Amino acid sequence: MGQQQLLLIIVGVIIVGIAIAVGIAQFGANSTESNKDAIMSSLQNISANAYQYKIRPVTLGGGGNSYSAYTIPSKLASDQNGTYSVISSTSDQVQLQGTSAVNTAWVATCTADDSGKTIVSFNGW
Repeated sequence: MGQQQLLLIIVGVIIVGIAIAVGIAQFGANSTESNKDAIMSSLQNISANAYQYKIRPVTLGGGGNSYSAYTIPSKLASDQNGTYSVISSTSDQVQLQGTSAVNTAWVATCTADDSGKTIVSFNGW
């Protein structure tokens, strides 16, 4: 009877170990996805700010229907999820980049067109 109880304890410990490993893997995947979503949200917020700049008249500190001189406000340039920068800006398009704070190989690019519509693409996730 003692060997059977010992075997059940060993099997129980193995099952608990596997469950812990699976739980840690799931948490890591959720953390990655959460960071990706947060960076996408921040890039869309910055692109909305860029569009507001574009449609604001020059006399009021805007771009006068151009993204050309847009710079990201310092409050929006970085957060706990990543850092953000302007890759390129023309009169009718701005391209933004967000680099993850978790892993610098994770990069998201957001392009805002003349009407303010955004397209986000991810590299390295």
